[in-house]
Amino acid sequence: MKKTVIAILAIAAFAGTAFAADVIELKKGVKFNHKAHQELLKDCTKCHASAAGGKIEGFGKDWAHKNCKGCHSTMAKGPTSCKECHK
Repeated sequence: MKKTVIAILAIAAFAGTAFAADVIELKKGVKFNHKAHQELLKDCTKCHASAAGGKIEGFGKDWAHKNCKGCHSTMAKGPTSCKECHK
């Protein structure tokens, strides 16, 4: 039983990544490379509510500025200024 539950959770966690777009066009000319973030972070819950992925609750300008810029600043990697994201 325990192995079955683990197998189901593993399949659910990776099913979303198989069908997710590689690059997502966001508002105001922002292109988000979903595949690169998946490979780098290896943890969907850094952005999504669950490992299965899906829409991000409350996603918008304020969310992105807080979470995306915050993560990029913390990791000292990735764009943090307006013109680096909005092209």
